[in-house]
Amino acid sequence: MNCHELARRIERLQPRAALRDVARLCLLLANTIPNVDQLSDDTTLAQVWREIHLRLQANADQHAAMLEELEQLARSDPKKFTADQIWILLRAIKVQSQLLQMYMGDETCRV
Repeated sequence: MNCHELARRIERLQPRAALRDVARLCLLLANTIPNVDQLSDDTTLAQVWREIHLRLQANADQHAAMLEELEQLARSDPKKFTADQIWILLRAIKVQSQLLQMYMGDETCRV
């Protein structure tokens, strides 16, 4: 299966999906499963799609919570940062890293 075939299948499953969403799903699906040809099976495609959706939703929720904490942190004086505020920064980096790993196809994110 190539990217064009996968995009066509996604467009059939989600006819109203925007071009960027189809491209994003192609990338995420291809990076999630070791053998992309397995996605030619509708059951496997649906299962992997659900798993990606759940991970994206979890990352989006974490990102939103982190953003709120970072906005509060940005309003404070960096010269007076506490250990807790440093941990907020480290957690923000971790959340961003998880999202990037999904898009880059990091082996630790594989199904």
